[in-house]
Amino acid sequence: MEQKNGAVVDPEEVEMVPSEVIVPVSGGAVTAPDGGWGWVVLVATILVLALTLAFPSCMGIFYTDLQREFQATNQQTSWVPSLMTSVLHAGGPFCSVLVERFGCRATVMLGGVLSGLGMATSSFTHTITELYITAGVITGLGFCFSFQPAVTILGHYFLRRRAFANAMSSTGTALGLCILPLLGNYLHTELGWRGSFLVLGAVLLNCCVCGAVMRPLGGPRRRAQPLMNPVWTKEEKLQSRVKTAVKAALHRHLAFDLLRDNLRYRMYAVGITWMMLGFVVPLIYLVPYATAYGMDPSQSALLLSILGIVNIVARPPGGLLFDMPCFKGRHVYVFSAALLVNGLSNSICCIDASFSVLLAYVVIYGLSMSVVGSLMFTVLMGVLDMSRFPAALGLLAVMQSVTLLIGPPLAGILVDRTGEYFYVFFLCSAIVAGSAIFIMLSFCWLDRRDKAVLQAQQVPAQIISPKLASGNLVSQCQYSGVPTEGDKYKASET
Repeated sequence: MEQKNGAVVDPEEVEMVPSEVIVPVSGGAVTAPDGGWGWVVLVATILVLALTLAFPSCMGIFYTDLQREFQATNQQTSWVPSLMTSVLHAGGPFCSVLVERFGCRATVMLGGVLSGLGMATSSFTHTITELYITAGVITGLGFCFSFQPAVTILGHYFLRRRAFANAMSSTGTALGLCILPLLGNYLHTELGWRGSFLVLGAVLLNCCVCGAVMRPLGGPRRRAQPLMNPVWTKEEKLQSRVKTAVKAALHRHLAFDLLRDNLRYRMYAVGITWMMLGFVVPLIYLVPYATAYGMDPSQSALLLSILGIVNIVARPPGGLLFDMPCFKGRHVYVFSAALLVNGLSNSICCIDASFSVLLAYVVIYGLSMSVVGSLMFTVLMGVLDMSRFPAALGLLAVMQSVTLLIGPPLAGILVDRTGEYFYVFFLCSAIVAGSAIFIMLSFCWLDRRDKAVLQAQQVPAQIISPKLASGNLVSQCQYSGVPTEGDKYKASET
């Protein structure tokens, strides 16, 4: 309970009121504290990302056992992490509805329950189809309900330090890649895959603890009086309310209007969707590839842990570096350059499957991955208004889910037909590098076009953001590469 203007207020009551207009009692927008309890929320977000985003990549440790247990092909087995990752992103609209109705705190805790229950139930499955439902759908949906609200609430707690906060939160994925493979390999050695799934289900319940500390940010809100038209008939009122509700739901949970009107968001969404076709596949097939060429399973699991360690070491300094004023408006180019290096690094696996070669691969892959992970959400927040971020993230997640779903099975088909894993890494290299070039050239073209428009209309470039929506001279984006409220605050301090 909190006290506000002499009244006792329950923090849970400040959440969004469904299906009605809400107005802050104070009449003003809530500013991001950039500290205080936000640091606790940041730590909780790091742990949530460690338990969700990194988890599907560690399924490769149990890949061979699942093949033997269910007499499945590479294509059939690859559907397990594929479904888990795809549902993690495809559940975005459902997650957005839950966040609006119950808040980020409750949604994260619900996700912890679902993911823990799904993995625990997976230990009792008898067919590969049952594993698709428990480990793929239920666990993946739980990951979605935990991951997306955690990222969303972090964006509200930080404004001036947002790039740093996003970079620090992305270390959660690295932390998971560092710890979960070692934990999974140890559990696999001691308990087998069924016992491992049961214990990992209990570990995933810690998302509930993380969600409990994500208290809502903002003042108490009240319901506004609904607008009524007394001359309408009952049928007209019903039709109008249905149309209004559908439009409002699509606007809140799936940003189709942004995809139509904001060219920068459209290009970024296409590039990220393209990227996801080959971005996570190498992490799933790295352990099977190494063990297929005679590497000890503990050494192959160690490669994933080293990948996580590289990310942990690289992401915090990267967050501080990219938070500097000289990178304002240039985050997308740093992101696409790192993505290009990340894609090309997959070609290293085609050289040899020895530990030394794969070690060099995971170091280069990890360094570039740390930059990609640090800036992915920062770039997205930079091309649209923060109030539209949950809807934009939800739509982007749905688009990603398609390529995330088909990527691993397509790689499995390639392995089944060729009998070689290195073709997978070569193909992923081309896909990810191609998406990086697409994003870089798209934003370069947009910047040149907008600069030409500004010069033609003789508008001083320093007072208008270069991040213009498609065809619009005045960007609606609050968080852009021009002086924002956070920049003004910094200027007042100096």
